[in-house]
Amino acid sequence: MKAQLVLEDGTVFIGDGFGSHLDTMGEVVFNTGMTGYQEILSDPSYCGQIVMLTYPLIGNYGINRDDFESINPSVKGLIVKEVSEYPSNWRSELTIDEYFKMKKIPGIAGIDTRKLTRIIRQFGTLKGAICSIENDPRDVVTKLKQTKLPNDQVKRVSTKNAYPSPGRGKRIVLVDFGMKHGILRELNKRRCDVIVVPYHTTADEILQLRPDGIMLSNGPGDPKDVPEGIHMIKEVLGKVPMFGICLGHQLFALACGADTTKMRFGHRGSNHPVKELATGRVSITSQNHGYTVDEHSINNTRLMVTHTALNDGTVEGLEHLDYPAFTVQYHPEASPGPEDTNSLFDQFLKLIEMENKEVNKCQNVQI
Repeated sequence: MKAQLVLEDGTVFIGDGFGSHLDTMGEVVFNTGMTGYQEILSDPSYCGQIVMLTYPLIGNYGINRDDFESINPSVKGLIVKEVSEYPSNWRSELTIDEYFKMKKIPGIAGIDTRKLTRIIRQFGTLKGAICSIENDPRDVVTKLKQTKLPNDQVKRVSTKNAYPSPGRGKRIVLVDFGMKHGILRELNKRRCDVIVVPYHTTADEILQLRPDGIMLSNGPGDPKDVPEGIHMIKEVLGKVPMFGICLGHQLFALACGADTTKMRFGHRGSNHPVKELATGRVSITSQNHGYTVDEHSINNTRLMVTHTALNDGTVEGLEHLDYPAFTVQYHPEASPGPEDTNSLFDQFLKLIEMENKEVNKCQNVQI
């Protein structure tokens, strides 16, 4: 069935629809990863967005049961050059078309994704709609311009209730702003006793759980739309070691007095080079974010930049000068992507060990 992609600037692409036949609307973004489409589609950080994949052939290894980053996908739609109808992989259980029909997500294939990428790179992310070819594009453009995109994405994707993922190691409270399951897997792999809590959990409620450390997860949208998280971080900072990823990194920066800004088209892909300033080491990272911490705003805080992006110089890592807390903009759990920075989870646990030794030392001195 023919379908069309209509952008708010009036650009129209005609292609072949797949998945659900429902019309959809959202912010159009692109991801440059060559593999990992299943993890991308199930990443809660894409909540409310229509994702365009720049790699020309998508779906060639199908959909399997193991590579999901959430139980239900949050993307509003998918744009590809070509979608594979006959995947070939021993783990494949569904085609993308079958999966999208099951989850009621529309997709469009057969369009010039290179042209669409150039438009987004030149003008920034745009609102767009995937809809039936029978819709008048002028009416769709009018509706796009009149529609305000939602700002409650974190509320939509965060867990509604706290739940444990038991282990015998350090107790970690994982604040779910739109958590990818890869973060939980890495903590479980290290035998951590994890308690996942909703995004609006207060500082008092977290401290009552007596955590050894607090992890701030990734998530969708503008960090300034999550004041509950900013306030909570201010209250717990300095009391418990903290590690933030992606949106958690941005919320941490805001809580410490820095500022964040929207990027023209963001970083989305699995091949972004990041430099660690202390060592000069460059790692290839997985990223998915449309906002960044303003480097100039850090000057008036007690934060130090630890990592920068080599492509555009944006802030990729922060460390607090007074308290045991650090964050990164990229995804060390790397789902999908390279595992160059996976050791950050070990660094977090070592930070907790060091903090515990300092606390015990002070208590012994007092005694």
